[in-house]
Amino acid sequence: MSTDGRAPSRSAEVHQDLVDAALNAARRLDKDIADVSVQAIAEDAGISRSTLLRRLGGTRHALDAAVRAAGIDPGGRRPVRDRAVEAGARLVGELGLAAFTVEAVAAEAGCSIPSLYATFTSRDGLLLAVYDRYSPTSDVEAHLNSAGDDLAATLRTFCRLIGENFQRQPRVLPAILAEILARPQDPAIQSLLSRHLPWLLDGAGAWLGREIRRGRIRDLPVPLLLQQLIGPVLLHALSRPVDETLAVLGLPEAGEAYDFFADNFLRAVGIPGPDGR
Repeated sequence: MSTDGRAPSRSAEVHQDLVDAALNAARRLDKDIADVSVQAIAEDAGISRSTLLRRLGGTRHALDAAVRAAGIDPGGRRPVRDRAVEAGARLVGELGLAAFTVEAVAAEAGCSIPSLYATFTSRDGLLLAVYDRYSPTSDVEAHLNSAGDDLAATLRTFCRLIGENFQRQPRVLPAILAEILARPQDPAIQSLLSRHLPWLLDGAGAWLGREIRRGRIRDLPVPLLLQQLIGPVLLHALSRPVDETLAVLGLPEAGEAYDFFADNFLRAVGIPGPDGR
């Protein structure tokens, strides 16, 4: 006994049947576990509310701890940011940017509109988060920062990264590119471009600039070099779904095509070294 006459408190041992009952009740009611009442959990467990509380030691805190120990957030779902970004990507990829509203993303992600504004501030902030997740920016940047002396190999990998990201499901990048071409003055597109065009120049553009200074690429305007390098890759990536559906173009394998574009770029603007390569 404790000094005040009460039995010392102990954490109740929560059996798996109660954890399962909480999960079942959350699924049945389409709520987070934390929002499911003790009564509802008791009903799924087939016991009374008082019996459930007695087995939990008088409080549901032990049940929440057991749910966490099972690797599940008592909130019952993954963080709002992850769910919203994936839901937004599905909407953009399947229905286009016109379908990308805060209300539609909230409904698709199963979260509240206020929670989206709290997480992303605005629709534009949410769109930027979707683009950041599905763009090739980080992969390309890491590749160029670790590029070796084999210029042909670096270019081939660069083209593959760009092309593979454009073919990635859900097809976020093609949908955003279509919106850029159709409505370049749209505030959301302007916000996205103002953030990512500088990266294109500071990242890939800076790498091309270094290769020009090394005497390995002709001294041409970097924006034009970027267009010459990326343009064929984008056109090919956008054409592949058509060819896969209609089989009218007879395109080669994607990797073979991206290597072809990289080699052509090098033939067009590369400066042969002393050994002629």
